Amino acid sequence: QLQPLESGGGLVQPRESLRLSCTAPGFTPTSCDMDWFRQPAGKQREWVSSISAHGSTWYADSVKGRFTISKDKAKGALYLQMNNLKPEDTAIYFCKMYLDPCEIEYWGQGTQVTVSS
Repeated sequence: QLQPLESGGGLVQPRESLRLSCTAPGFTPTSCDMDWFRQPAGKQREWVSSISAHGSTWYADSVKGRFTISKDKAKGALYLQMNNLKPEDTAIYFCKMYLDPCEIEYWGQGTQVTVSS
């Protein structure tokens, strides 16, 4: 059983920045992708960004140019740098990790990000 834990969320004003982290005690890097999702209140969960085991990255159009996904292999940690935040970025943000052979996914509990003036 893997238990990812997100941190770094909070309340910020538009155009400000936040850096989210995701770690899991006992986790060691695998050959699997790692992902960030978000779920605005009253809406469905949506994909935000992914990073492959080799460092390739992908972003949803809504965050491209503003968010940056990264990882620390030594720490087995996943990060999401969020710049120029907008009110529409308000959501609970979830990280997703996998154990080999990349067939079972593990979700964190989520961290709240609120962007409001």
